[in-house]
Amino acid sequence: MISPQRRAEVIEALRRGTVPKAGLDALAVGYGRLQGTLDEELGAVASGRGAFKAIRGEYGSGKTFFGRWLQERARSRGLATSEVQISETETPLHRLETVYRRLVERIATADSGEGAFRGIVDGWFYALERDVLEDSSLDPTDEVSLLARTEALMEARLAGVSRVAPAFSATLRAYRRALQAGDKATADGLMAWLSGQPNVAASIRRSAGVKGDIDHFGATNFLSGLLTMLRDSGYGGLLLVLDEVETLQRMRADTRERGLNALRQWIDEIDAGRFPGLYLLITGTRAFYEGAQGVQRLAPLAQRLHVDFGTDSRFDNPRAVQVRLPAFGHDSLLEVGCKVRDIYAEGAVAGDRVHALVDDAYVESLAKAVTGNLGGRVGVSPRLFLKKLVADVMDRVDQFEDFDPRKHYALTISENEMTAQERASVGVSSVDDIEL
Repeated sequence: MISPQRRAEVIEALRRGTVPKAGLDALAVGYGRLQGTLDEELGAVASGRGAFKAIRGEYGSGKTFFGRWLQERARSRGLATSEVQISETETPLHRLETVYRRLVERIATADSGEGAFRGIVDGWFYALERDVLEDSSLDPTDEVSLLARTEALMEARLAGVSRVAPAFSATLRAYRRALQAGDKATADGLMAWLSGQPNVAASIRRSAGVKGDIDHFGATNFLSGLLTMLRDSGYGGLLLVLDEVETLQRMRADTRERGLNALRQWIDEIDAGRFPGLYLLITGTRAFYEGAQGVQRLAPLAQRLHVDFGTDSRFDNPRAVQVRLPAFGHDSLLEVGCKVRDIYAEGAVAGDRVHALVDDAYVESLAKAVTGNLGGRVGVSPRLFLKKLVADVMDRVDQFEDFDPRKHYALTISENEMTAQERASVGVSSVDDIEL
């Protein structure tokens, strides 16, 4: 059972042909053998360790879905989460300042959703004040003393970060003072700068005694500061998903090399304990991990990520640094289709009619038809299958009493509704219409 709001969000995303951002536990299939290990790793991160995991899967295997499913699972266990799409122009992997900016923009918690950064900062200050007020000798109405003691505790908690990035604590201190003075414009500007946003007014930066924008090395230290705030505020840590990492293969040679080296540095610094409370997850295709333009171009990175996948997939080790997603077969497609049908019918106007006309047999026939149109490639078909099931079939059944999908619906898939990756995966330039 999911809430009506979550149900609406899931169905609307599937209707658009995109991956929902919430309610994914209700749709997940085939993750049983990974779930226990992932929960253990999330627990280890919550206890102060760092973790790294590489997810391997071809296009259509559900890498983005898996990343969002794990984020939802992490938030339910008290971690903050963020997802960053790697791209050559907007978020190149070797420029951590851009990754940090996107991370902060999309950071989410169980109670705040995306854009939770400012709430995390304010919550941290509240936690500091609460710790300070445990001293019974302090008068809680003495705002000057409370502010001074809170700043002193802040400096103590951020001592390790301040040694290498004094601008982090300086900006937080100036932000706190701006709030106390009721200067909302300055507080907003300082929060923007702390979030990695460029082009913050010089007058705002001067109020905190900082210059310029956050650079690569500053972003590394600011991430450490963010992890400290999360830990002090009662969060279990941060799950950061770097999606579309395989795009490194299509970047210029210099950008690709620096991106691969940055990934190696991430892994080494996590192993060295530099980022306690960080769980870093990357996703990529087999070609990214094994091809000549991917991980194999940097031998030290290839060594760190190497896993022998020569054995039967039934015996894959979920504790390994690199894990391949379970193959998405016909049975999985049918199972997720029936789950979506049940979720849809639960909130539909004509739920009984949806169940009657879109029964398991019809869901299976539609799955076979969509897969057949895509050259029999089941792994490529989930997105289009679920979009057709929701938008072309169940929406009509729900709205029109005399609509029978077996009589009135003929499946068509046109080339322009397929993504470039889907067209490339099935190896066709056009798709013929078929009828059920």
